Amino acid sequence: MKAVIAIDSFKGSLSSLEAGQAAEAGIKRVFPDAVTQVCPLADGGEGTVETLIGGMGGTIRRLPVTGPLGETVTGRYGILEDGITAVLEMADAAGITMVSPEQRNPLYTTTYGVGETIRDAIGEGCRKFIIGIGGSATNDGGVGMLQALGFEFLDGEGKPVAFGAQGLEKLVCIGTRHAMEELSDCEFHIACDVKNGLCGPDGCSAVFGPQKGADAAMICKMDAWLADYAALAAAACEGGAVDPDHPGAGAAGGLGFAFRTFLHGSLEPGVELILRETRLEETIRDADVVVTGEGRLDGQTVMGKAPIGVARLAKKHGIKVVAFSGCVTEDARACNAHGIDAFFPIVRGAVSLEEAMDRDNAARNMTDTAEQVFRLMG
Repeated sequence: MKAVIAIDSFKGSLSSLEAGQAAEAGIKRVFPDAVTQVCPLADGGEGTVETLIGGMGGTIRRLPVTGPLGETVTGRYGILEDGITAVLEMADAAGITMVSPEQRNPLYTTTYGVGETIRDAIGEGCRKFIIGIGGSATNDGGVGMLQALGFEFLDGEGKPVAFGAQGLEKLVCIGTRHAMEELSDCEFHIACDVKNGLCGPDGCSAVFGPQKGADAAMICKMDAWLADYAALAAAACEGGAVDPDHPGAGAAGGLGFAFRTFLHGSLEPGVELILRETRLEETIRDADVVVTGEGRLDGQTVMGKAPIGVARLAKKHGIKVVAFSGCVTEDARACNAHGIDAFFPIVRGAVSLEEAMDRDNAARNMTDTAEQVFRLMG
């Protein structure tokens, strides 16, 4: 038997690799001679760096960068074993969890640290970037990131505009002459699961601004400033792909727009991007069974989450798919119509949430549940 195991992390409990290894242990109890392969799985959000570095090999690099409020924080990114691929999460430099609720104000939060991280990776020889842009504290249109990479965003006096969305109010000129030359040799693959454009009632200011600390008046102003910014970008990048309405342009407060417009980045569903980069389909082609899962299986799982992405690949090759999760909801049965043949919660008794999420308990429950399920296949 060959079993390929690709389980998303159980947030706050087991990493992707820990969950996979625990399931593998249960399978081996039943089939000691089984060929098993644990593969990294992520959706481009939190944990993507650790998952890809742990599963594909590489190193994590830490460095001081500018945080969302302009303070110095410790940023990080991963470099895969090929030496040219960097894996980043923008939230490590400009994430909303880095800002206390009382300090959240998108007029002042910046993506400058994201650009510093990219600049450092370029200096280390990286030319391919996989970047997750979820969980931002910002609404600066990605201007901070671009400033760190050498692009000029100037006010009427020829001075750099201030950090944050407030800088967009004074923006009158965008210069590209001093951008890092190495950027022309780089490719940017952006894990982006939102479809919002840059401006308007479904734009980043209106939809995501409130959770970042914006009130109604700020939302109206920022939306207008971003529209002006898009017009200036079109003039600065004549002939480029300048489309503020492109799905995902409004991701991370307009960071999606910045990547696509100035760095020729592709905005892709996170799961599809990770599955492609990890080449999971090549691994599962000759498998007898594929094991997947995540912390919670519910009706939302079928809306592009990682286990369904795995299941779809498996079904292309007619392979049985089993899923494990910390818990399942009534509407999780929708997963059965999207490639998961059977799913099983691993919690084995009435326990508190804290006990269920304890790392050792979760790993033991995963191993024991996998053992019992695979006994049916014996």
